[in-house]
Order: sequence, then C-alpha cells, then structure tokens
Amino acid sequence: MDKPELHSLTDTVEIASGIRMPRLGLGTFRSQPGAEVEHEVAWALELGYRGIDTAAMYGNEDGVGRAIAASGVPRRDLFVATKVWNDDQGYDSTLAACERSLERLGLDYVDLYLIHWPLLPSIRETWRAMQKLRSDRRVRAIGVCNFLVPHLEELLAFADIPPAVDQVEHHPRLQQPELRDFCASNGITMQAWAPIMRGGVARIPEIVEIAQAHGKTPAQVTLRWILQHGLTTIPKSVHRERIAENAGVYDFELTDAEMAAIDALDRGERLGRDPDKIARGLDAF
Repeated sequence: MDKPELHSLTDTVEIASGIRMPRLGLGTFRSQPGAEVEHEVAWALELGYRGIDTAAMYGNEDGVGRAIAASGVPRRDLFVATKVWNDDQGYDSTLAACERSLERLGLDYVDLYLIHWPLLPSIRETWRAMQKLRSDRRVRAIGVCNFLVPHLEELLAFADIPPAVDQVEHHPRLQQPELRDFCASNGITMQAWAPIMRGGVARIPEIVEIAQAHGKTPAQVTLRWILQHGLTTIPKSVHRERIAENAGVYDFELTDAEMAAIDALDRGERLGRDPDKIARGLDAF
C-alpha cells in the first residue's frame, strides 16, 4: 500500500462510492452522557475534527447530537457514525434500533452505521437490515466492528453490499496483520479503536524514544504510525488538551526505520474482548 499523503484533520479516505470518511476522528467510548460528552464533542469540532463516532451501547448519542446541533458546523461537513448493539441484532430489531439512534442524535441520517460485534447466528438478517437502511438513505454507508477474517469471509459470502469499514482494536501491541491485509485486499477500510492503548503507549520504551526524537508525545507518534500505514482511527479523550494533542500529528513524519520499530512491537495482546469468542457464543456482555 502506498503511503498516504497526510496534511490535516480534513484528510479523508473514500470508503464507498462518493463517500469519504475522515482518517482521524473522535471516539466517545465511555464518555459520560450529558456535559462530559457534550464538551468533548464541542471541543473536538472547535479544533477541526469532523468525524464523530458513538454507539447505542455508549448511552451518549443524545449528548453527541446536542453538541453537533450547537456547534454550527454544517451537517454536510460532518461524518457521524453509530452502531447497533448486540441485543438489537436481527432484521426488524436492527431497523428499529437505527431509528432510535437517529432520534437520539437528532439527525435524519448517519454517515456510517456499524454492527458492534459479530453475532454469527443473526448476521444474515442483521446485514439484510443494514442494506435496507442504506437503500432507504437512513445511513450513507454500512460496516462492522470487531470482525476478524473468518467473520468477514462469512459476511462477504452472502452480502449484496460489502462492509465499507471494519472498526477493530488495533495498536502497537495488537496489529493483526492478517486482518489488515484482508481488509486492504477486499476494499474494506480498517479503523483502529483503542489506538493509544488507553494511554499505555506512554509505557513502551521504543515509542517513548521515537517521541523524544521528534519532540512529540507517545500518543502522537502512535497515531501517526497508524495513519502512515493507511489506516484510520478514532482516539478518545474527554480532556480538551488531549483532544488537541491527538490532532497534532501532521507536522512530522516517521522514518521507515521508526515505522519498522513500531511494527516490531506486536505481541497479539488484547485490551478488549476476543471477537471470536463473542461470535461463537463463548463470551457475552
């Protein structure tokens, strides 16, 4: 894959015909409903972010919606993503869940609607609903979260519309190169959640050393590494200074040697749950 040109928070990638998604957006996982998430989203939009990621399970869609409405940013300039939770998977329940999310967000459509986890027994009916939502223009693009290669293979075997995005745990200690290559080969944009390991990258000596060489923070170096690999990401913070810090990745470039040094940090270590156990019913929320 060719190294992408990276200029600013306005950088986008085409995830479906005519639909472009910011390469760097804002995550809102565990952001508390009300003032906390409203301030987080408001600060991000003021700083130039245009991609906002939420989910029904987060319980904060209404706060995200209020912040968007108060921001004054034209809807056409925003990219809003949300997700259908596990309990709502299935055909009719997915359609109803999307309508509830739209109501909470105060939007007529979302730019990206995602299946939160791979529940294989219901995936056909859930995806059928996702495709209908897209054809009905309630959503502009559809995708998945936490799908590994076997889950994507099963979905692609029957999908009329392939997933545009696979949002997965991805960071220096969990790089999943097989999944990254599969997504690239099948036109699926991979998006990293927990990209800075919930602050854990600050405890990795190799990343700290690279950060010091550039006068940057370990978080900035890690986000730059993800972006230079051509992936997208949604770092989360509820602190204005950290939201600004996460955006400060466009005035330096990692060398090939530095990229390779971070590539070598992969340990296959998850912070979150194992998607395959969820898919096979061996784990549940």
